[in-house]
Amino acid sequence: MSSPLYDRFLKVQRRKLRLIALTRLSVLAAFLVLWELAARWKWIDPMLTSKPSQLLTSFRELAFEGSLFRHTWISGVETLVGIVISMALGTAIAVLFWWSTFASKVLEPYIVVLNALPKVALGPIFYIWLGDRYSIYGMAVAISIIVTIIMVESGFREISKTKLKLMESFGATKAQMLRMVLLPASVPHFIATLKVNVGLTLVGVVMGEFLSSKAGLGYLIIYGGQVFQMNLVMVSIMMLALLSVILYGFVNLLARFARKKYNYEA
Repeated sequence: MSSPLYDRFLKVQRRKLRLIALTRLSVLAAFLVLWELAARWKWIDPMLTSKPSQLLTSFRELAFEGSLFRHTWISGVETLVGIVISMALGTAIAVLFWWSTFASKVLEPYIVVLNALPKVALGPIFYIWLGDRYSIYGMAVAISIIVTIIMVESGFREISKTKLKLMESFGATKAQMLRMVLLPASVPHFIATLKVNVGLTLVGVVMGEFLSSKAGLGYLIIYGGQVFQMNLVMVSIMMLALLSVILYGFVNLLARFARKKYNYEA
């Protein structure tokens, strides 16, 4: 049985969590109310900033037409594909760097340069090479893969070398060390990399849609700006925020499953 002191501690912690959640909602509500009042009282120009009541009306109209959810679905699928590709390729390259010190020393300067390169400059190249559709995936992967390589490789380096030396002394091959020690011990780093890649890949998708797409939330934002429909722009941005929350929540669920399976601390 738990002690009264421990029960009191749990009660205080639950109260703190409720207070945090309530404060978050209060901040959001205060921001929306201030935005609405500022637009109504002409402190700001509603033609340029829109206002929450207009956004709600625009959301209902777009949702009723079905176009908003279609564009959100397209951006979501593109983001998921970009995350999967960048994680797979980035992890494979990080494994190569761990496997071969020679390859790591040769390719490391190129990774540094690619990491510093503004990825938006690659947009026209991807458009010419891959076409208007697949260039979006190219932008998403280009933005997130370098960070994936750096973070996963950094995680590999933090793995206890004592365990690897012990396995090597018992005659284990590099493939066995990779499969039995390195990859399972790197699960927390994979989860951390996924959390970072959610935002980076979504940025890449939106940038790709800005440049070449005929569908997706990025396309809606560009179209709304061109025809000066700020309601459409703001609703699309809100859907991007909602999409990022959903993807981040999915990664958190994956992290909970990984903690139970591999028994590590977040």
